[in-house]
Amino acid sequence: MTTGRFRFAGFLLDPADRRLTSAGRPVDLNARYLDALALLVSEAGRLVTKDRFLNEVWRGVPVTDEALTQCIKALRRQLGDEASRPQFIETVPKHGYRFIAPVERVDGVGAPPAPSRRDWRELAFLGGAGTLGGAAAGMIGGLFYGFAGASLPLAPGMGAASVMLVLLWLTLLVGVLGGAGVAFGIAGSGLVQRGWQWPVIGGTMGGLAVGAIVKLLGLDALTLLFGQAPRDITGAAEGALLGGAIGLGAWLAQGSPRLRRSLAFGGLAGGTAGLAIALLGGRLMGGSLDLLAGSFPGSRLRLDGIGELIGETGFGPVTQAVTATLEGSLFGACVVGAMTLGRRSLGKGR
Repeated sequence: MTTGRFRFAGFLLDPADRRLTSAGRPVDLNARYLDALALLVSEAGRLVTKDRFLNEVWRGVPVTDEALTQCIKALRRQLGDEASRPQFIETVPKHGYRFIAPVERVDGVGAPPAPSRRDWRELAFLGGAGTLGGAAAGMIGGLFYGFAGASLPLAPGMGAASVMLVLLWLTLLVGVLGGAGVAFGIAGSGLVQRGWQWPVIGGTMGGLAVGAIVKLLGLDALTLLFGQAPRDITGAAEGALLGGAIGLGAWLAQGSPRLRRSLAFGGLAGGTAGLAIALLGGRLMGGSLDLLAGSFPGSRLRLDGIGELIGETGFGPVTQAVTATLEGSLFGACVVGAMTLGRRSLGKGR
């Protein structure tokens, strides 16, 4: 058996413990594929022939060349590698394969290594990518609520473009702040060498902090300007639940570089959290906007048209549940998808 541990491009391979991790998170590999990776990594820079794979990985069990080909494909998929532009595993036609990424042998067990400059760079890159994803979700949400608000009769002198612009900037700001909190929380959890719970904790803490800050500043600003402020707008509890769910979605998606998978897991996790928030009596952006509009008699904002599309009078509980689900799904898909694109870019840049 290959002895020692090996570190390469953010991965840590421990053949004795039968474990491959990426930024502290386990990477799913079956036993035979992990043996094949251990053989390649232990011989980094040197050709590993097909015969060696058959003798040391399959141990003489008769298999076809297709079995080895599928093994290498699975390894490349989990490492985020491409056969046409290999960063890890190079094909030597008709002979075998060679591991081409720099490998560091790690001796001893001890505590996890301190975060390196590359780890901090990954934190900044993935956090920034998730922030951009949050901004994209905010823009889409702003356009949706802007069109809904502008479709109703407005006060004299107030044009549809003004409504669109105000709501667009408001939701963009919330999307940027929320995306930054959740994404940096999830990315920061990668500095902790543990399992699935850390992205959930990181997303929860990031969402909680941003939700609390946004609510505090919003309430203070409204009280300062108008002498009153509704207390039930979205805040820390909603941010924590949504952030934790998106952290789980990010963890489920991190084993594959495929964008479609990331969008699906992020959207499903965020949508489920959004629905749960509405059912528990909380509010996301749409519900908060409607609450604000109803709290000030002179407000020109009305979102009743959304309720009419759903078959409900006004912005009622069904409308809140539907919009919260859509908002959570959009936010989760954008943040997790953007982080996946960022991780893919980091892999190509190594």
